[in-house]
Amino acid sequence: MLIDDVVISIAAGNGGKGKVAFNKNLMELGPTGGTGGNGGSVYFEGTSDLGALNKFRFKKDVAAENGEDGKAQFNDGHTAEDLFLKVPVGTVIHDLERKQDHEIVKIGERVLIAKGGRGGRGNFHFRSSKNTTPKQFQPGIPGEHTKVRLELKLIADVGFVGLPNVGKSSLLNAITAATAKVANYPFTTLEPNLGAYYELILADIPGLIEGASAGKGLGIKFLRHVERTNTLFHFVSAESEHPVEDYTTIRKELKAYNPELLEKKEFLFISKSDAVDDETVQKVFKLLKKKNPNLLAISILDDESLDEVRKILNQLAKEKHAS
Repeated sequence: MLIDDVVISIAAGNGGKGKVAFNKNLMELGPTGGTGGNGGSVYFEGTSDLGALNKFRFKKDVAAENGEDGKAQFNDGHTAEDLFLKVPVGTVIHDLERKQDHEIVKIGERVLIAKGGRGGRGNFHFRSSKNTTPKQFQPGIPGEHTKVRLELKLIADVGFVGLPNVGKSSLLNAITAATAKVANYPFTTLEPNLGAYYELILADIPGLIEGASAGKGLGIKFLRHVERTNTLFHFVSAESEHPVEDYTTIRKELKAYNPELLEKKEFLFISKSDAVDDETVQKVFKLLKKKNPNLLAISILDDESLDEVRKILNQLAKEKHAS
């Protein structure tokens, strides 16, 4: 299961408290209390592992270690290690308490989300000519606490969209090494599937339905993944009795979710063309040509049509390389 939306609590480490201690050596009776170590800070770090959020499925509270308390004989406490939480590239970090958003868009990119507390000073730092035996010390400063929502928005070059059971997963499997589950019934795809076509990342977005942008069905859960794609491959089944309506339904949901989605480059595919006769394919082709001139009838059983899809992908790869 791909976890792509989760809320967790974050706690940085507290600073260690300062030490009150005195030199026990003869004739050397001054203060020797050391300073406490700093608490560990918490960072988010980008990774290519799309399943990185799965570790938060059951672990909802994450905390860095506290700094060590100061010691006698001028020994400061050890500073705690910082905690680095791996999140997939494309994750939006919503800081629910500070009302701030951060985005991880590169592998290795780091975002500080909770700073560790500073260690308190020991009594050695309070010595003076008028206070030769200070008993003052500072407690460690608490680390920052917050609650965050981690929302994964896949960063892919091409997003496959369409109603359920229109052959998106089948095409992904046919042109990449992906092994997405396919079957002849709606909602086969319950989570996004990814495939790589050379340097292009292809994302099969689970089927949308009318009302998806308003939370109906599974669609609202996955519409966020369309936002980060550069190009859309829109699928309409040749078996559909209302192909134009199918096309406009998806476009309507994309617009309702985010009007900018309609500005993306879009290629329209009449899928499952092998399941109907040529006359039906031509009829659907004429109807949809008016909606999008970048139109192609395809079938995973037709190598020639798959080659045409590959030509489109090759051109997109060239454009990506040029940019």
